[in-house]
Amino acid sequence: MNSFGKLFRISIFGESHGSVVGVLIDGVSAGLPLTEDDLHKDLQRRKSGAAGTTPRQEEDIPRIKSGIYNGFATGAPLLIEFENKNTRSRDYTELRKTPRPGHADFTAYSKFGGYEDYRGGGHFSGRLTLALVAAGVIAKKMIYPVSVESKILEVGGNQNIEEAVDQAINDGDSIGGIVECAVKGIQPGSGEPFFDSFEAVLSHMIFSIPAIKGVEFGAGFAAAKMKGSEHNDNFISIQGSTETNYAGGINGGITNGNDIVFRVVVKPTSSTNKVQSTMNFQSGEMQKLSVEGRHDTCIALRVPVVLEAAAAIVTADMMLQSQQINRVINPKDIIS
Repeated sequence: MNSFGKLFRISIFGESHGSVVGVLIDGVSAGLPLTEDDLHKDLQRRKSGAAGTTPRQEEDIPRIKSGIYNGFATGAPLLIEFENKNTRSRDYTELRKTPRPGHADFTAYSKFGGYEDYRGGGHFSGRLTLALVAAGVIAKKMIYPVSVESKILEVGGNQNIEEAVDQAINDGDSIGGIVECAVKGIQPGSGEPFFDSFEAVLSHMIFSIPAIKGVEFGAGFAAAKMKGSEHNDNFISIQGSTETNYAGGINGGITNGNDIVFRVVVKPTSSTNKVQSTMNFQSGEMQKLSVEGRHDTCIALRVPVVLEAAAAIVTADMMLQSQQINRVINPKDIIS
């Protein structure tokens, strides 16, 4: 449900317009140096403010409530909270009777019988990715020197990101995009076949990110047009290096030592100023709807750091399972 992972396990909580959002992390290596300042860089990368992102501005100041003592992880569950301060819940009152097309308004009502917090999308909001980014920072520290990097390849079908965003803003509509991510420096042997293959677990995590509608590894869908002799990655060293990486760093669900490379599809933001037709569930009649409130023109702009976090979380869990990460870093003498 709201928890993910085996040895590195996260549980997210909160709602978009509730008092807090946050994450509980279990499995952090004891002795890992960590302060709230360590979270700042990636949290800033996720924040809105640039053209094409939501006008909603939150401080996103992390508060570590447990699991840290004298600047080091204790090995106990680590709790991080963020306050929600800049909310405008009145923007969502009318949407109870006219669920927004493309959003989880209707499915959340169907699932929870009207008791769900619908304000700002509630627990289904992209606001919850803040918790993923926080957990991702800790995962990145645990997997070092393995690194995770991502970049936007295109938005709205255009590789000129700024041009595409400006056009969408002028149109009063939203656009999606494609983001690529790579996990670099990982050793062979991570991943647990059959159902816990690296691809399977990473895909599970990726699809937990709101707005993600597709994922491909390595050559991805282009592999359907290739011959086996073209798609095979020929070995060029006894360490397992290959001259190509069409497999995306994974064979048989297990890392092969090459970079794990994958791309995701980010759908256009469902909230749009464009007038749409939708059902009024109170009157039973169709009506016009233009979504008010604050929302991103292109949510893909803020996805790269979230995608890195997702990949780092999975990598940390897999490396713990394959004993490539120690559960205790630099054990102390009892009298020190």
